[in-house]
Amino acid sequence: MDDAAGADDTAGADDDDIRVREGDPDELVAVMRVLDAGLLEADAGEVRDRLAAGDCLVAEASGRVVGALALDGDYIDAVAASPSRRGRGVGTRLVRAALDRRGRLVADFDGGIRPFYEALGFDIEERGDDDGRFRGVLRDE
Repeated sequence: MDDAAGADDTAGADDDDIRVREGDPDELVAVMRVLDAGLLEADAGEVRDRLAAGDCLVAEASGRVVGALALDGDYIDAVAASPSRRGRGVGTRLVRAALDRRGRLVADFDGGIRPFYEALGFDIEERGDDDGRFRGVLRDE
């Protein structure tokens, strides 16, 4: 797993009914749907492990999972929002909740997702491997 897709652009209006919490292993299918809708290459076994370890956050609205963020230590494996919730602050809330838990976050991503991470305050640099990818670091200060 890696990258962020369909997380959101922070220009949209926030959803006030969103609640971010630790995901439950029973929510594997719902989390995979969100990640798949974001066109992320997420492995169900890895996501299951993250859920079991408490390393997967979900954004919930009206009892439905509308966003997900999977962590590996302080590394963001994947973050995505449901298509109907993109641009409404779901990804931002997930990243902020993860930062509250970890104090530091690292993410690798392609140029199309760079504005999302820049808006959150990540320090970004090119990875230097000529594949057009970037690495960002965010610290809770």
